[in-house]
Amino acid sequence: MILFAQQKQTIFIRVNMEQNERPFQSLAWLATGILILAASLASFVPELEYHHWAFISANTLWVYVGWLWKEQSIVVLNAGLTLIYILGLIL
Repeated sequence: MILFAQQKQTIFIRVNMEQNERPFQSLAWLATGILILAASLASFVPELEYHHWAFISANTLWVYVGWLWKEQSIVVLNAGLTLIYILGLIL
């Protein structure tokens, strides 16, 4: 973040961003890792259906984490995505 610029000299302020530790943080990181794996599978080997299962697993974990954290937006987003991936496999 730039505080101000004066005579071609810029002063930067270091912003110390601390991560909010929430309960079940490791479960959230696991779900995030599976999502990254699923995106990689979908990009590099789309002819296989493994990425669908990875997306379903990751988003289901995120639904559970959202429920544990009482974050309705996380629950709704990931429940919707899970439903979309399941319908994609069925149809």
